[in-house]
Amino acid sequence: MSYDENQHRDPRPRPSRRGLVALVAGAALVIGGAGGWLVWQADGSGGGAPTGSATSAGKPGGSKGPSPSSTPSGSKSAAPPASSPAPSPSKKAGPLAGKVVVVDPGHNPGNFSHTREINRQVDIGTNRKECDTTGTATGAGYREADFTLDVSRRLRTLLEEQGAKVQFTQDGDRPFGPCIDERARFGNEAGADAVISVHADGSAVGNRGFHVILPDRVKAGAADTSKIVGPSRELGERIAGRFLRATGSSPSNYVGGGTGLDVRKDLGGLNLSTVPKVFIECGNMRDPEDVALLTSPSWRQKAAQGMADGISSYLQR
Repeated sequence: MSYDENQHRDPRPRPSRRGLVALVAGAALVIGGAGGWLVWQADGSGGGAPTGSATSAGKPGGSKGPSPSSTPSGSKSAAPPASSPAPSPSKKAGPLAGKVVVVDPGHNPGNFSHTREINRQVDIGTNRKECDTTGTATGAGYREADFTLDVSRRLRTLLEEQGAKVQFTQDGDRPFGPCIDERARFGNEAGADAVISVHADGSAVGNRGFHVILPDRVKAGAADTSKIVGPSRELGERIAGRFLRATGSSPSNYVGGGTGLDVRKDLGGLNLSTVPKVFIECGNMRDPEDVALLTSPSWRQKAAQGMADGISSYLQR
């Protein structure tokens, strides 16, 4: 979800929706954005997105939106069927052989039962924030934490089929967390070639679409993103372009000016990373149209495919 490292807030006044043209022609995807055009090449190496994208709705620094606690603590989620099983590690060679990818499924289903632990403050370099949050949920109770695990497991399968070594920060195998600083440390210590943190947003009805969050340049305390800003942007642009192609979903109409990209300096998971890393908000769990996608197993498979294609493109550049 959109988070403080994951606390919700309502988005800024919704801007008028700009026209979006998605064109797949040979090697290019052209997306209409505010103040010009953003071009994602089919291999993800097209022209860069505008820097300094608008601050994400539902993220810190704005008015509060649907609270994570709106989902009853300890309640069972009304999760759609068909969660993909955890695969066995890939042993075959492939185009990603020798590459390490860390997948960070946002939140944890157990967080609802450990609110005291996840409210503990941790250092994110620029300031201190909660260890973690519960995440958002649909009106029917399908939790973001269940969504992120499902999509992440699908993504793992696709990457391992290409020979990558995939590691999770959590696989529903711990009571809560990990905390946001630990999630960043996990990718760093793994020496990951790429890290992706999977989320879904919790914004207002009418706010739709996906966006990829990129690290801003930060140097404060334990945070120094100077070496990863460039590689992370390239990773994020490739994922955004391939996600659009695989899912048919439009870039966010409320974050990033139609580019599907947002730059942040207030997320510990990015601030503390020393390896290329991005977050992806796959859609808005509070909007009925997006919910229809997020709760569809076939769409979640497309979402995982788009992420895998973007990561693969980045690692083979």
